[in-house]
Amino acid sequence: MQRPYEDAIVCVTGASSGLGRAIATGAAGQGARAVIVNYAGNAEGAETTAEAVRAYGAQAVTVQGDVGTDEDCRRIVAAAAPFGRIDALFNNAGKTRAARYDDLDALGADDFLDIYRVNVVGPYQMTRAARPLLETSDRAAVVMISSIAGVTGGGSSIAYSASKGALNNLAFALARALAPRIRVNALCPGFMDSPWFDKLGSARARIREGIAQRTPLQVASTPEDIAGSALFLGSPASRHVTGETLLADAGLHLVGG
Repeated sequence: MQRPYEDAIVCVTGASSGLGRAIATGAAGQGARAVIVNYAGNAEGAETTAEAVRAYGAQAVTVQGDVGTDEDCRRIVAAAAPFGRIDALFNNAGKTRAARYDDLDALGADDFLDIYRVNVVGPYQMTRAARPLLETSDRAAVVMISSIAGVTGGGSSIAYSASKGALNNLAFALARALAPRIRVNALCPGFMDSPWFDKLGSARARIREGIAQRTPLQVASTPEDIAGSALFLGSPASRHVTGETLLADAGLHLVGG
């Protein structure tokens, strides 16, 4: 039985840890021939991801780059050029700045522009740069890693929530623009117990427990839990799915998460 990513060429932005790493290693485990592992600043983490990819027998190419910069996006995509195509592009890189929702002075225009630069403009630039290699594939897919915040208006800050709502709309618009050669979908995870929460120290376990109690499925998801949904959208298994927003939040949106 053929594996979902057999012989696939995959590119994952923000793959040095968390969901990006889980997607990269998951694709390798499902048969990918090569994975482009992008990172912004965590070179050590990117190499850890690359080693995990290679452990599955796939090639791994690490590429430093800020997706908010068009030149960097083109350089990331160029790493896939020797393979002749890109079968699945996962626009996973993102950023936020935490701020209370009722404190409208906590975020300024520069904060919004910086978050949008990475969370919205970055995926657009990556998709634009990758388009020629994606169109060479007979199973091309782009997966925007968004957030339940873009659906419910929650999340770490208003700027982050707004950027993810924009990303969901971008996926919809690009699905129309790039059809029929390229499918584009958005994935909206909820809480993920990822390294982003390391800075919270002892509060991390308390938050994880609280999330598990709130969600209908009574779990606190890990990146590995969510990677399967991302990989589904990037694989031929979803070949008739485009312009969709998939919520993978253990049902948190059902209780206003």
